[in-house]
Amino acid sequence: MLLYIHIPFCDSKCYYCSFNSYVDKFHLKKAYMHSLYEQLQFELQRFAVKEKEIESLFIGGGTPSCVEAALYKEIFELLTPYLKENIEITTEANPNSATPQWLEQMYELGVNRVSFGVQSFNDAKLKLLNRAHNSHQAKEAIQNAYKVGFKNISLDLIYAVATDTKEILENDLKTAFSLPINHLSAYALTIEEGTPFEKKPHLSHEKLSLTKWLFKQIESFGCKQYEISNFGKYRSFHNMGYWQYKDYIGAGSGAVGKMGSNRYYPTTNLEAYIANPLDIHTEMLSKEDQKIEKIFLGLRSCVGVKDSILNENELKKANILIDEKKLIIKNDTFYNTDYLLADEIALFIS
Repeated sequence: MLLYIHIPFCDSKCYYCSFNSYVDKFHLKKAYMHSLYEQLQFELQRFAVKEKEIESLFIGGGTPSCVEAALYKEIFELLTPYLKENIEITTEANPNSATPQWLEQMYELGVNRVSFGVQSFNDAKLKLLNRAHNSHQAKEAIQNAYKVGFKNISLDLIYAVATDTKEILENDLKTAFSLPINHLSAYALTIEEGTPFEKKPHLSHEKLSLTKWLFKQIESFGCKQYEISNFGKYRSFHNMGYWQYKDYIGAGSGAVGKMGSNRYYPTTNLEAYIANPLDIHTEMLSKEDQKIEKIFLGLRSCVGVKDSILNENELKKANILIDEKKLIIKNDTFYNTDYLLADEIALFIS
């Protein structure tokens, strides 16, 4: 059982961001955290969570570092009996709002992994993306987290920006790995509807040769790719749980949860969520829906796809891909050897 908590507040709205987040509703933070507590109480009962059953906890957003650590205390008091020993507890953070004091207080609450939304160490690129921090703040925040005691530190980088060059990306990687991190996520810039970048589609420009070079460079620093966008000297337990299709509680406005064949969607309207955090839409997943999701998730990660879930025709297609050296099979599981082709391979099989 995994647990995801969504914090919908942000200190700035990045031009590419389509997540459920707000920069102008900070006055609602305290009320939101109370409603989040109420939903968590409900979900713990709905999922029939037993003591020490939650395997990982991830606080994402939005920007969790926009909310004072003191406002998380009540939530951690509620959750502590249900958290496994030595559980991975991650919080996302932005360099400009993750102060040394905030990092220390979150660490004291039990958070033991932090993922920084760095995106780049190039100040011009950060400005283009409308990030609220600069490269100096990013480096300082990561070093502060390490000083506080965090052993597992991750950062996000964005590539496939039209202005990207090999030199910019190489500097990003050299700077990143000069810092005390053991995990890195690399995301291609995508243009989403309803974002400022929607009117500037030319800013997203992926060159496949540059992407392949980037991935090889990341691995040369000792971070092995274990999903299309994730590289680590270790594998995040929470990330792996999603790709292994484990059940997960999704708490917060705009979060998503899954239990068996049901997927749960709390309302994305912030004020409506605060008024009634139990207004949750349920989607029923068919067996075919679940199988397709397992195929897509498995082929874009190191999890792979069990041959037992495929029908005769799908197995035939998978074996064709083995002959073409696009897949390998080991222990009755098909594995993808090139994550950049994951979606095409999944569509071919299913």
